[in-house]
Amino acid sequence: MTADQRTLSAVVLAAGEGSRMRSERPKPLHRLCGKPMIMYVLDSLSACGAERAVVVVGHKADWVTKKIGEEETPVPVVFVEQGVQRGTGDAALMGLTGLPDDPDDGDVLVLPGDAPLLRAETIAALVDQHRRSEVAATVLTAELEDPTGYGRIVRGRDGRVVRVVEQADATPEEAAIREVNTSIYCFRRSLLSPALRRLEPDNAQGEYYLTDVVGVLADAGHAVDTVVAPSPVEASGVNDRVQLAAAEAELRRRTNERLLRSGVTMLDPASTYVDSTVVVGRDVTLFPGTILQGTTVVGDGSEVGPGSRLVDCTVGTECRVESTSARRASIGDRARVGPFAHLHEGAVVPDDARTGPFYNSAADS
Repeated sequence: MTADQRTLSAVVLAAGEGSRMRSERPKPLHRLCGKPMIMYVLDSLSACGAERAVVVVGHKADWVTKKIGEEETPVPVVFVEQGVQRGTGDAALMGLTGLPDDPDDGDVLVLPGDAPLLRAETIAALVDQHRRSEVAATVLTAELEDPTGYGRIVRGRDGRVVRVVEQADATPEEAAIREVNTSIYCFRRSLLSPALRRLEPDNAQGEYYLTDVVGVLADAGHAVDTVVAPSPVEASGVNDRVQLAAAEAELRRRTNERLLRSGVTMLDPASTYVDSTVVVGRDVTLFPGTILQGTTVVGDGSEVGPGSRLVDCTVGTECRVESTSARRASIGDRARVGPFAHLHEGAVVPDDARTGPFYNSAADS
């Protein structure tokens, strides 16, 4: 069997509490551009050929599994619960129990559930390099000007990766290394499981670090390869609300760029907010202060804004929706809505209708 014929599975680690978020909501479910954060991680598996994904849950597991189960995923998902939070190494070992037996010795991706900026093409490149080099493990790394908080990639004199050292355990010399671990790996499955069982919690946190697997494999004589992420921003995780806002800004930038290239006009992309779940047709013009959220659909040739917020709405073709607030409303083709209109939930504006200024659909109910 050739390398590219081996099975590929994924284990997504989403069991942590995320205490720095200061929230009752589990960290993987914090929303970014209309979707739970963990959905972006699962979406990154769309181009690599993964056959299945195991999501390791723990903190508020029922909430996490229920929400993911309501979403569309690019691969089938099963869940394994980590009852006691004993570190990422233990979580990965738990995740492997959710995979079927693999007599052909396939590969397994291991990813954190809080890395929403990962691109599908980056994961595909990681898998491709791993299989071409025929190594035990391949680590996605990044070069950062300020590597504070990240595990450092430690290489031997021959340039080979020998281990990953976490910030809390790094010597001053190791802390000066700028190549960092993104916590995203591709492993030969037959080598990962025994390596995980050899981990020891002899570190500052007293946990089983998944990063220590790299050293275990290297010490056993197995080669470990690396792939550098095309952009350091892909390495950015989300641990608090500051990082959540930064990730949201990047995802909005990507969404706006995609829309602009697809034939949408934005007078000021920096002040136009469109969820990644929104569908916008060609020759649509979005004016400053426009906010489109949820399952909103805007038809070809329509104009929205300035100062409009539409949530889960349908806008027909060649409409003009100016300074309007609406939620779960339907606006027909060629309709003119606003300025300063409010459409209540379930409101329907017929084709070719004119609401006029200061319109409130609730008054007509």
